[in-house]
Amino acid sequence: MADAAVATVSDTAVDEGLQNNPLLQDFYFPPFDVVDAKHVRPGIRALLKKLESDLDELERTVEPSWPKLVEPLEKMLDGLYIVWGIISHLKAVKDNSELRSAIEEVQPEKVKFLLRLGQSKPIYNGFKAIKESSNWHSLSEARKRIVENKIRDAILGGVALEDAKREEFNKIEQELERLSRRFGENVLDATKKYEKLISDKKEIEGLPATALGLAAQTAVSKGHESATAENGPWIITLDAPSFTAVMKHAQNRDLREEVYRAYVTLASSGNLDNTPIIDQILKLRLEKAKLLDYNNYAELSMAKKMATVDKAEELLEKLRKASWDPAVQDMEDLISFSKKQGALEANDFSHWDISFWSERLRESKYDINEEELRPYFSLPKVMDGLFSLVNKLFGIDIEPADGLTTVWNNDVKFYCIKDSSGSPIAYFYFDPYSRPSEKKGGAWMSEVVARSRVLSSNGTAPRLPIAHMVCNQTPPVGGKPSLMTFYEVKTVFHEFGHALQHMLTKQEEGLVAGLRGIEWDAVELPSQFMENWCYHRDTLMGIAKHYETGENLPEDVYLKLCAARTFRAGSLCLRQWAQVLSADAFSAFEDAGLEDSKAVKETGHKFRETILALGGGKDPLEVFVAFRGREPSPEPLLRHNGLLPLTSTA
Repeated sequence: MADAAVATVSDTAVDEGLQNNPLLQDFYFPPFDVVDAKHVRPGIRALLKKLESDLDELERTVEPSWPKLVEPLEKMLDGLYIVWGIISHLKAVKDNSELRSAIEEVQPEKVKFLLRLGQSKPIYNGFKAIKESSNWHSLSEARKRIVENKIRDAILGGVALEDAKREEFNKIEQELERLSRRFGENVLDATKKYEKLISDKKEIEGLPATALGLAAQTAVSKGHESATAENGPWIITLDAPSFTAVMKHAQNRDLREEVYRAYVTLASSGNLDNTPIIDQILKLRLEKAKLLDYNNYAELSMAKKMATVDKAEELLEKLRKASWDPAVQDMEDLISFSKKQGALEANDFSHWDISFWSERLRESKYDINEEELRPYFSLPKVMDGLFSLVNKLFGIDIEPADGLTTVWNNDVKFYCIKDSSGSPIAYFYFDPYSRPSEKKGGAWMSEVVARSRVLSSNGTAPRLPIAHMVCNQTPPVGGKPSLMTFYEVKTVFHEFGHALQHMLTKQEEGLVAGLRGIEWDAVELPSQFMENWCYHRDTLMGIAKHYETGENLPEDVYLKLCAARTFRAGSLCLRQWAQVLSADAFSAFEDAGLEDSKAVKETGHKFRETILALGGGKDPLEVFVAFRGREPSPEPLLRHNGLLPLTSTA
């Protein structure tokens, strides 16, 4: 069995109940299939009891050295990260009232332990002593980052606060945790609550076949056994595949308005109202910032980021200047187009018209219909193409590993990543489909375990990283595979970019391996970088094959997709900040020559050895410079979006 996660808390199991608790067993891969709400309270409490004892011992024996301070601290944190991560993940993908109740009960106890750990004066002083020691300059860059991060985190965690101020800070942290959990639960419950049953075909005119199939499939699951895509009835929900289809394609403007209003007022009334929760979160964040001597929460937030408030505002202003006039023109073009169709009165253009008329204008301008492309983007082909690309770029092989471990749903796939020698270097779970009754919306990647030398199971090779990758795309309907929109294809590539940074790290210091320790405003680089490959001819043509006939995506359609990339770019660029790094990184491959396979492979190797390998062990700006040879520039992003003014060559 290859190295992977190893829980280290089974010695707390002093009675049969705890001995049989899957959260407290030694395991390589989390036992997702057997963990239940009933395991949460006893499992978390036994773990916290063990960790409290470990913390007492660490504080009593602490020395300013790696073996006597950092390694035991990493083991403590890791034990909690893994077990709490299991139940948090299950709550996100397999939510139920019993699990919620159990987590709600023990969450304050978990937060209390983390506050105590973060505010430990002996540990804080130990890290300060390491930094002030004569050995400081001999430490690796990764170890220096760990020490500096821990000193910073302790200060931001209230270690310098005394008595009443510390008590107030801790109350705020507990309340923010509670409110954040409630906010997410309200959003999920409000999403589940909304159902629009439609029986009249006229009301759903314009919806594509995939959306009708999904709406009928939802109706069947809600007790309308005879529902069909052709004759209904159909149930519209606020889950992304259903909501997006209505907003883009429903000719019924009243339906679009109703669904839009339901979506934008999600969790804003009744017992699911998040409005007071938002107000309270904002109030508490400001109080927390001021307790730590910051003027506002923005300053506190930026203390853990790569940019400063001033630098962020400067960059955003550059993007705004380049994007504002094109964005205004985008909207004028949209309104003008809708009026020419005779569909709307003057000044009657509303929010629920934007997506619909954007799609009609895109179809008119580029002669391209995203729904008609679905048959060319079946999930199996997309994944094959994605894995082929990363093999070419980074020299890794990805193989199915179903059966090596258990999963939380039959649709979940498990994979192993191997290096060029055939040895496993990482694993990941992939949960692709929407399940609105139990799974939160959106797409995300999260850590199961991080690469770590200290937590090696055999004392030689580092523990291997494991990731979750979760999407909410259209599930298989009517015996067909999951047929994806181009947007869903880009989403899979995006999340896999995050997973690659977690899994391909070569950092062995667990506290800064993979995504750990990377400033929040730098973590989108690999994910948005991967999206660029969706427009690369060889990559896209390798993916886009008709699921029934096997025919390739027609060349003229590929060219239209590329042309449509800059459609409404001004409007979209006003919403970005983070794509600057990723666009600039991809431009390195453009500079090398995208059709030059040797140059692409060499640049991919450099990207892997810097952006993906170094994790949080090096300042992200320095990592970027190591890859690109200079600091980031917004010009590649503006160029990709067609927002740079043409310059004269005279």
